[in-house]
Amino acid sequence: MTPRIGNDGQSGEDALRVLLSTRGPFKTTNPYVVQLADSIRTCGASVRYFSWQTALFGSYDILHIHWPEIMIRRDGALARAAAQVRFILLMLRLRLTGTPIVRTAHNVRAHETGSRTETALLRWCDRQTRTWIVLNELSPVPTGTERVLIPHGDYSNWFAGYPKSEPIAGRVISFGLIRPYKGTESLLESFAHVTTTGASLRIVGKPSTDELRAVVESAARKSSRITAALDYVEDSTLALEITAAQLVVLPYQNMHNSGALLLALSLERPVLVPDTEITRALADEVGPGWIHLYQGPLTTATLDTALAAPSPAESPDLSARKWPQLGRAHIRAYRDAGRRTHPPYGGQRLPS
Repeated sequence: MTPRIGNDGQSGEDALRVLLSTRGPFKTTNPYVVQLADSIRTCGASVRYFSWQTALFGSYDILHIHWPEIMIRRDGALARAAAQVRFILLMLRLRLTGTPIVRTAHNVRAHETGSRTETALLRWCDRQTRTWIVLNELSPVPTGTERVLIPHGDYSNWFAGYPKSEPIAGRVISFGLIRPYKGTESLLESFAHVTTTGASLRIVGKPSTDELRAVVESAARKSSRITAALDYVEDSTLALEITAAQLVVLPYQNMHNSGALLLALSLERPVLVPDTEITRALADEVGPGWIHLYQGPLTTATLDTALAAPSPAESPDLSARKWPQLGRAHIRAYRDAGRRTHPPYGGQRLPS
């Protein structure tokens, strides 16, 4: 079976049919995925969110995979084994039908290490991937495979309709799912000694472990300057929380791509992040004053210095990250994948 590749403006029965690997759209669905789906649908493609019923038995021309480990990981041995069997059947179906996998490399590797079985399945998925979409110039892909640069889109339109807060002088916020690699503990330790007048720290997001929750709650009990909302929050609430801050801090241990960073910039709040090639390039792209960089461990002095910095004179330049143009770029990547043959077996484990 040869997948259809479609033409510009096609719709209805002749539209390019894209299946995303993420479920939705729910209130907890990553806005990046929802905006992607909307943008490629606007270009005339037919887009469906993931279900195993569709993946194994439905009709589609492209499978676009994001975070493939999510398709396999389950709590409990039986549920995990069942997910692995479904994943094997899916890889076999795609191989037999010649349906291309297009993969967005969000991370260099999964943030949490999986089992040997999971690793083997993900390597299989790597070998079957026909096109890799990278979000920045520095993302690695397997040697000899197709690599397409499509930057991470912004969130300006997504949050445009929500009320915003006036920034509170000295307010620092860190938001998003709280996971070990995100450096929340180091932020709490560094903030404890901040000397900026009126400084306060707000932690917003659901901890991934009970241990992380306990760390944040303990810090909040010890200092009236630290408060937290340790759960998923609606986008309307998140917009109010972020814009109430003077500074967003994202002290990730390994920052490669960050939707949170783009989200903060979309809401026009300066961000403090580790100094990497990627964050330096983004700082140059968006303009002066929006991204503050630090080297080494996060320190109290770094926080005080960022809080003392003047406000940017202009809005951040996010013109390269608008969804209409990104949707068109994805359509081109899908069609190119449909025209090329399947990659050979072999090769290395690559981004998730």
